[in-house]
Formats: sequence, structure tokens, C-alpha cells
Amino acid sequence: MVKEPVRILVVGGGYVGMYTALRLQRKLKPELKRGEVEIVVVTPDPYMTYQPFLPEAAAGSISPRHVVVPLRRVLDRCRIVIGEVKTVDHAKRTASFVTLATEDEGSGAVDIAYDEIVLAPGSISRTLPVPGLAEHGVGFKTVEEAIGLRNHVIEQMDIASSTRDPAVRDAALTFVFVGGGYAGVEALGELEDMARYASRYYHNVKAEDMKWILVEASGRILPEVGEEMGKYTVRELRRRNIDVRLETRLDSCEDRVAVLSDGARFPTRTVVWTAGVKPHPVLAATDLPLNERGRLDCTAQLAVNGHAHAWGAGDAAAVPDVTADEPGKECAPNAQHAVRQARTLGDNIAASLREQPLKEYTHKYVGSVASLGLHKGVAHVYGRKLKGYPAWFMHRVYHLSRVPTVNRKSRVLSEWVLSGLFKREIVSLGSLEHPRAEFELAAGGRGPKESS
Repeated sequence: MVKEPVRILVVGGGYVGMYTALRLQRKLKPELKRGEVEIVVVTPDPYMTYQPFLPEAAAGSISPRHVVVPLRRVLDRCRIVIGEVKTVDHAKRTASFVTLATEDEGSGAVDIAYDEIVLAPGSISRTLPVPGLAEHGVGFKTVEEAIGLRNHVIEQMDIASSTRDPAVRDAALTFVFVGGGYAGVEALGELEDMARYASRYYHNVKAEDMKWILVEASGRILPEVGEEMGKYTVRELRRRNIDVRLETRLDSCEDRVAVLSDGARFPTRTVVWTAGVKPHPVLAATDLPLNERGRLDCTAQLAVNGHAHAWGAGDAAAVPDVTADEPGKECAPNAQHAVRQARTLGDNIAASLREQPLKEYTHKYVGSVASLGLHKGVAHVYGRKLKGYPAWFMHRVYHLSRVPTVNRKSRVLSEWVLSGLFKREIVSLGSLEHPRAEFELAAGGRGPKESS
């Protein structure tokens, strides 16, 4: 009788999902060759997005396809399933998922049995019930959102350049970003830098005509780089005429008017929401324990508390920080922890299958870096504080060293070299979002703007 291979199901293809599967490929290479182990990765997208490069992709410094890593090429010993897990019944060791073909097949969700499960679905944008946000807001977590936002900003400059209505022009040139963390500050810094550069090619749009507003509910921005560097960032942004509003909330953006808690009102066609993230909803559809914030209750070995053969890491998991001085502190849900946890997680799963002892996840804090636009940044690395060009250079060096595969490193580096030698690209390819519009118009139909 042929023994069934041990199936390791990895839910999600982000940082934790891809790096864990990659680690398992290496650690379980003999077992995979003998057919004793099978690794299945279920992920909504066939690629992993390196999110720290999204602001540079939005600014045009990096091509969108170089911000993502194709999973099928990197995880060549794994079975990649493009789909989305909907529920997990760990008591029965089964998960149900839907694929791109599910609707056409009419068969509903597909069940898959597993022996070990890695829950790494990541997180989604944490929105609040702000009137008008669902209709007019845009996030900044995916490469599609980053490129869509770049196209949108340039399109607003085109609208402002061509309109005769001062109200339309003012709204088009007003850009509101909500959230003072990495995503909001870096996206704002890069896009403002790009738009300022692009304005030199417009005969009637100047950099000073644009309003860039950063709204943050707390009293500081970029807490990861420390209070001193956070204050420097506020000064640097305000020096660039960016309106930074601390201890302020977005109360409404109905009718394309951003209403802030301090009473300010800004007619705008651009509201970018980066005010935090929350765990993926699939976690609530499992029979595994969650903490009060909806994250998996995990041990320092990255196993789910009280449930054998279930593992978690990254944004989805509440992992104890064994290096912290204060008891009960958890690892922050950031990319730095996710990549490191994935390495330990892969080792522990392999050790578990071989009945070897597990090791705890420990880390040494390296620091944080943030880009504020071309040649501008802040950093707090190994206790040293950097700002301006040195910090920006450190940002690029650090992330170039972390982006997966030599292929991607080489492509990103070559694009940086070329962008240093030649002028920025300021082309909007918004029509890519409606690829059938031209044909529909030719066929006698209506374009997307007419039909909306």
C-alpha cells in the first residue's frame, strides 16, 4: 500500500507564505524528491508583492512588474493554487477555497485535506465608518492601487490644466492622505515629489498650486523611526508646503469634500486611506483561537496555542516577543518580523515532521528606514539616526538586500541606475484600467465613463 504524502497547506502567498514555502522547499528537499511531502500554496494572486517598493512604483522609479515576485518560478517544488481560502476546519484538517473557475463551474467551494497548515493570509485595510469613504477612498496595499493612484494623480493634473472652472481645478489639485504610518508618509512623499517634477511640463499648473494634506489621528507620525526622526519628518514635509495635521481625523468625504475633525473642509477628488490594517477575515472563519485583535494566538515557536499541526506568523499571528523587557509584549506586525518569522517557521515545521525539537523565534532589532521622496528620507538603524540623502540611500540599500531573488535585485538596481541617468517618466496609463473601452466604443457601445 502506497503511503499518502504529508500535505502542508500554506494559506497566503505574501511575505510569510512565500518565504515559509521557500524555506520548506530547501529544508525538505529529500522528502519532496521521494514524494513523502507535498506543499500546496493557496493564494489569491500568482505573485508576492514587495510592499516597501510600492511608493517608488507609484512615483515611477520602479516598474510595477519588478515590485512583484512570481510564485510559480520561485516555488518550483510547490503546487500553486490561485484561489482564496474561505473556511478552515482544523478539527477535521480540511479547508475550503474558491478559485477563478469556481463561478463558471458552479460547483461552489472546493475542500482540501491537509496534515499541517500555515495560516499566513496577511492583513487588509482597516477602514472606519466614515461617510463617503467607501465611494471615494483608495487604499495603498497592492501594486494595482499604487499604479492606479499614480495614474489618478497625473490625470488630476491634466483635468486641472484643461478646465475653466476654478472649483474643479482646486478639487483636482487637492490630495488628502489619511494615516501617518509608513504607507501614508512614503506614498505622500513620493507622489508629491513626482507631481512637483511633472508640473514643470504643464504651462498652467505649478507646484505651489497643489495642496497635499496628511491627516493623522495621533500626535506623531512614523513612530517606528523614533520621536526625534518623526518630528524631523513633520518639519521636512511642512517645508515642502505639505499640510501635516496631527491629532486630526477624517470625519467625512461625501460629495468629494474632505471634512476634518478640526473643522477644515477640502473639496478633493483624491482621498488615500492608509490608517492601519486589520487581520484577514478568513481567520474568523476558522476553529483556531484568536486574541482580542483577531490575530492567531501563537506560541514563540510560531505554533497555534493548544492546536497541534497549525502554524502562524506575520500580520495574522500574535507572536510573543521573547526579547522584550516587558512580559506579554507581542512582535509588531511588520515586514521585518514576517520575513524572519518565516525562516523560523519553515525550520520548525521541518523539525516537527522529523520529530526534532522546535526553536523559539527571537530577533535583534535592526531599525527602521523610510523614504520621503527622491534623495530624501529618515532612518534609525542600529541606534544611529540618519536623515536626508544618507537615510534615503540606506533605505534603498536595505530594501534592495531584502527583495527576493537575484533576478528582481538586478532589475530594480538597473532601473535605479537608468532613472538616475535620465528624466522621470510622467506618463499616465489610466486607460490600462479599461482595456476594452476603445473596442466597445468602436463596436457601438458606451465607454466606461459614459456607462458609469
